[in-house]
Amino acid sequence: MECSFFSSKYMPMYGIAYMERTYSSHFSSFRPLADVKCTPQFCSCQRISPKASFSSTPNNTYVPKKALSSVDQEKLGARNLLYQINGTNSSLFSSNMRILDAFDDEYGGVIVDSERLPANPNVFTSMLRFSVSHWKAKEKKGIWLKLPVEKSDLVPVAVKVGFEYHHAERGYVMLTYWLPEGRSMLPSNASHQVGVGGFVINDKSEVLVVQEKYCAPAFVGLWKIPTGFIVESEEIFTGAVREVKEETGIDTEFLEVVAFRHVHNVAFEKSDLFFICMLKPLSTQIMVDDHEIQAAKWMPLVEFVQQPLIQEDCMFKKVIDICIARLGRRYCGLSVHQLASRFDGKISSLYYNVVDSKNIYCIGN
Repeated sequence: MECSFFSSKYMPMYGIAYMERTYSSHFSSFRPLADVKCTPQFCSCQRISPKASFSSTPNNTYVPKKALSSVDQEKLGARNLLYQINGTNSSLFSSNMRILDAFDDEYGGVIVDSERLPANPNVFTSMLRFSVSHWKAKEKKGIWLKLPVEKSDLVPVAVKVGFEYHHAERGYVMLTYWLPEGRSMLPSNASHQVGVGGFVINDKSEVLVVQEKYCAPAFVGLWKIPTGFIVESEEIFTGAVREVKEETGIDTEFLEVVAFRHVHNVAFEKSDLFFICMLKPLSTQIMVDDHEIQAAKWMPLVEFVQQPLIQEDCMFKKVIDICIARLGRRYCGLSVHQLASRFDGKISSLYYNVVDSKNIYCIGN
């Protein structure tokens, strides 16, 4: 068997060793680590037939070795290995010895292209193992592997290789692999859920309140402000307006964030941020969302505050006190301002208060 390997800087020895482990079952006499003679330009070994030779090109096409120019040979690499067995082209090696399509992130890691994953689990296994070895030799940091639902059968393969779960959404699961020794420096999954509550009060000093259809027994009969969760890519102030509209049918205008609560281990060991927003009503006719809400109404502020559950709960009572202080201009909340940042080139919502230096009272926005 006669085989030749182009420059060792393009075909590292760990790749040759991996190739021997992977394909020894196909060619028992093929032992690339035995009788290997290396020069700065190529490695060669002499064996009895069958004759084998390989070359690679950037566009994954089979090219006879003798047809390659010196410039082409400089472009050869371990990424796309092409073989010729007894004069016949074979994709046996090229399909399994290729590195997974990926691109570098800005932190020295690798993000695998989820749209170009091999469908065959066996091919994926070989390519994933080879890729991990290659990236480790290149001293990459972390690997991000996003597997869509239609390729969920590849998840056990990745876990066996050493990948760990990071997070999951409806259409995919994200796995990671930290290559260096020591503790992983990859960022953790999202740690918080974000909620909003809308404090809406009209010119009659009536508060917009609701009774939820599904709640804990202790809160049955409680009239509370409309609340809900922010959805993906939604602003705090638009989320508050949306939730009030969905639950009560009332149109509102955002004024300020008057307070926010931070609590831990709420849902699936995640933390919770809850923003209380002051909203100005733009309509009066209530239309209840009967999927979530049992009832809704305009309730006199005094009657709302006097509810036993409000009076007995320190946090609820404090929130109401803050809202009342804001109505009397004895407290200033945070209004929203759209500003651009050169750090990410995006428009952000910055919440801060606006105070007239000539007046000690908050003038709002």
